[in-house]
Amino acid sequence: MRPLHSSLVTLGLSAAVVLGLAVLTPVAVAPSAHAQAPNGAALYNAQCKSCHALSGKSGPAGPSLKGVAGRKVASLGDYKYSKGLTAKGGTWTDAALDAYLANPGGYAPGGKMFNKVPDPKARAAIIAYLKTQP
Repeated sequence: MRPLHSSLVTLGLSAAVVLGLAVLTPVAVAPSAHAQAPNGAALYNAQCKSCHALSGKSGPAGPSLKGVAGRKVASLGDYKYSKGLTAKGGTWTDAALDAYLANPGGYAPGGKMFNKVPDPKARAAIIAYLKTQP
């Protein structure tokens, strides 16, 4: 049996090692929306631009996404939205945009948009970029 003093010293050293490792272990930090926006621009251009403009005018394939963040769902007067999206209502919050991009047909059944963005990081980057387009 070890003396009590020896056990306390060992315990103290073990705690110091654990605390030291915790301090030295890198922590993943989510990039800010500002940092994600440039990547979101590239993703927007690759996945969204063919149907959606960032000008104030909607096109025949999709509504303008200029100012979409915080806008009422299906609210532009120059685009004919599907019944599913019109019935959905609400506001384009980050959560709503994320859910819609992940599965447009699940978010608003009968909608016109068919492209999904399955990667959560890609969706976050696209949303961050759209938020820079007031």
